[in-house]
Amino acid sequence: MSDFWIYFTIGLKHVLSIFAYDHILFLLALTVPYEFKSWKNILILVSFFTLGHTLALFLSVFNIVSIKPDIVELLIPITILITALYNIIMAGKSSKKENITFVGFVTIFFGIIHGLGFSNYFNSILSGKPTDKLLPLFEFALGIEVAQIIVVIGALLLAYVVQNLFKYSKRDWILIVSAFTVGVIIPIIVQNEIWYK
Repeated sequence: MSDFWIYFTIGLKHVLSIFAYDHILFLLALTVPYEFKSWKNILILVSFFTLGHTLALFLSVFNIVSIKPDIVELLIPITILITALYNIIMAGKSSKKENITFVGFVTIFFGIIHGLGFSNYFNSILSGKPTDKLLPLFEFALGIEVAQIIVVIGALLLAYVVQNLFKYSKRDWILIVSAFTVGVIIPIIVQNEIWYK
């Protein structure tokens, strides 16, 4: 297997894994307000997340940024909670123009937080100088991007089925997915080791 496929596959598995439920929950919360017709905005948001994730790994590879793993492990579910709560607040409110500027900046920031959570592992699987890690980093990022697109397509298909076959309104679907996400994430935040130190 070529190096490209090794790191590309690591990127895929980083998202498409039973252990990556936090990543999948974030993607669900991020994309639940959208439909297939908004595919450009969804692709932009997913790419913003990948950009933030890759930027964090890049800064970590060059030892520019380092953050304690226990803090990152708390911030990751908090970013998911914020995204889900934002959906609950905004559900049913229509904007005259679909503007993703605010959500885009937040998504980049959240991508950075999630990337910092993966940085220790990423650095441990790569040896050599920081410049030797650049190509694997971008191969890994491509794997993440493809995996995220797969998750988003699955989420959009599920939303389509629920809203068209079972006749749930878009607002109700947003509220159901977001409330489910909140219900899963709050115990993770409460049980985080940081509170018990």
